This record gives sequence, structure tokens and C-alpha cells, in this order.
Amino acid sequence: MDTKQVPESLQRIEVQIPDRPLWRIRAGLLWESFKSNWKLFKRNRVGLVGLVVIILFAILGLAQPILFATGVWDAKIYDVRTGNDTRVRIAEMTVVANVDEVIDPTSQIDRRRLIAEGENVQVGDVIQRELKHPWPPDRHHLLGTDPNGSDILSQLMYGARAAFGLGLLAAFVTVFIATTVGSVAAYFGGWVDSFFMRFADLLLMLPILAVLIVASSFGRFKLWHLAIFLGLLGGFGGTAIVLKSQALSVKVKPFIDAARVAGGNNWRIVTAHLIPNVMPLSFLYVMFSVTGAISSEAVLSFLGLLNIQMSWGLMINKTQSAGYLLNPATWWLIVPAGLAVTLLAGAFYLAGRGMDEIINPRLRNR
Repeated sequence: MDTKQVPESLQRIEVQIPDRPLWRIRAGLLWESFKSNWKLFKRNRVGLVGLVVIILFAILGLAQPILFATGVWDAKIYDVRTGNDTRVRIAEMTVVANVDEVIDPTSQIDRRRLIAEGENVQVGDVIQRELKHPWPPDRHHLLGTDPNGSDILSQLMYGARAAFGLGLLAAFVTVFIATTVGSVAAYFGGWVDSFFMRFADLLLMLPILAVLIVASSFGRFKLWHLAIFLGLLGGFGGTAIVLKSQALSVKVKPFIDAARVAGGNNWRIVTAHLIPNVMPLSFLYVMFSVTGAISSEAVLSFLGLLNIQMSWGLMINKTQSAGYLLNPATWWLIVPAGLAVTLLAGAFYLAGRGMDEIINPRLRNR
């Protein structure tokens, strides 16, 4: 075309190419997306409560090594494996008739035991005796000690680190496998889809707890063994079915057809176009998978089937083994660990529900 026929105003148009690097442009877009999604998340009070609880437990888990490193805690007393408070603690105890009447071992002692030791006492007398572990909470042990003299708060902090490590590893293994399996099954269909979906149906029919108990009988699981095992069960199971449904809705989008027409091979389309668009829903299932992993670990640790140093489930197991599980007088042995399992598992679920309002278009537009 002759430039004389083009209006002068159009001849002066210049294309401005941004001089910023591409990674900075992408980072800016991600930051803007994060800010808009955070505004939506803050509106959901349930999700916000869950996030706050998760952050508090994360701080709790990170605080233990800091307390050791700064010298606030002595490893000889507060270490979860070898710690033992050997100080002598004197308490006033009321004499009761026999051991069956001892409700609170920190304030009561049976008369028969004292008579066998050569002491002449009567029921109702108040005597001073060395208080044996477990000790109730005091300024040295804010949550008391267990029957072995170990600090409960230190065990709770260590258990928080174990719970986060197990839960997040199991969740990411689950989501990685489920996203890949669901996307491949949705895109290729046919016998590939049938194979993965029938395998998922089979895993859904299996009682997971029973499978874990049987698997642990072949060798005591370590924490990362359990995480991988739970990730495999979840990744090839129900999560894959849900993510396949999402992948099917993405498969019919125009940009998938455009990529195919442009000459993209199948694996390129799956990895570069299908999986990235399924990832938002996958990230939501990270939250829900953590909840299941934490609960499973607590059950297996309580049954003594895991080879781990310390966890919340193992704290409850030790309480049961020492005979204090159903004793309300020694509440500090069971309440902190049981409450921690409930709160952290519930917090991840609540945070997931809050994220659902961001990822689910129908809830997002509400």
C-alpha cells in the first residue's frame, strides 16, 4: 500500500515494547492475581480462622529448635528422646484407703502402700512426699511432664513439625499423581481412561486404615514411608477421579483445539495446557489431603505401628501404655495432643473451604 494513502496520524503510531524482563512482567501479573484472590479469601471468615490456626502451629513447630539454640531450654530436660527432669518436687498428698481410691496421683496416695513402707498413717492424713512423674503444669513445664519425666510442650512442638512434614509431603505426592493421572485419562480417553478409573474405583473400595495396618505389619513405617504410601493411595484413588472431571471441562476449551491445530503433540498439550489449568483445583486438594494424612498418622502412631521419634499420636500411645488415658486428673497427658490433631486437621479443612470460594467460579461470583 502506498504510504501517501495512509492518514498521517496512523503513520506516526509507534509500538512501545516494554523494556522490563519477561520474568518481571510475569511476577507482576502473579502478584496482582494474588492480591485479588487474597481479598476474596479474607471475606471468608471460616477460611481465615483456619489459616490463622495453621500459622500458629507452624510457629509452634519452628520455636522448639530456636529455644534449644538460644539456651532457653536445656536439652537434658526438654529433649523429646532423652530429656528427663530429675529435680525433686515435694507435694502435699492426702492419704486414701487403697490404690483404687486414688483419683489424682499428684495429690493422693494410698494407705496400704505407705504401711508397706513402714509408715503409720491414717486415712485423711496429709503428708509431704516426693512427687513422681507425671507432673502437672508449672512454670518449668507449662504443659506438665509425661510418666518418663519428658516435657509435654516440647513433645507437642516436635509433633507439629512431624505433622506438617507428613501432611504436606503426602498431599503433594497425592496431588502430583492425581493431576497427572486425571489429565492423561481425560485427554486420551479410551482404554487409558478405563484403566485408571477402574483402578481408582478399586482403591476407593479398600478400607484405607486396614490397608495401612496390614502394610505396616511387613515392617514398621517411618514418617516419610507413610507419606509416600498415603500419597500413592490418594493420587491413584478418589482425587484422580475429581481432577479428571476438571480436566474434561478444560479439554473442550478452544485453546486446546488451537494448540492441536498449531501442531502441538499430545504430551505437549497435556503438560503445557491441560495440567496448568487443572492445577488450581489440585492446589485446593492439597489442603484436604493434609487433613487425611494427619489423622492417619495419629491413628497408626496410637496403635504403635510407626517407627518415629515423636508425634501427637505417639504421645497418646504413651499415655495409654502408662495407664493414664482415661484419667481426668492427668488431663495434660491427653488433651494437648488430642486437641492439636483436631485443630490442625480441621484448620487445613477450613482453609480449603475458604480457597474453594476462589477456585469455584459459582462461589466466586456469589
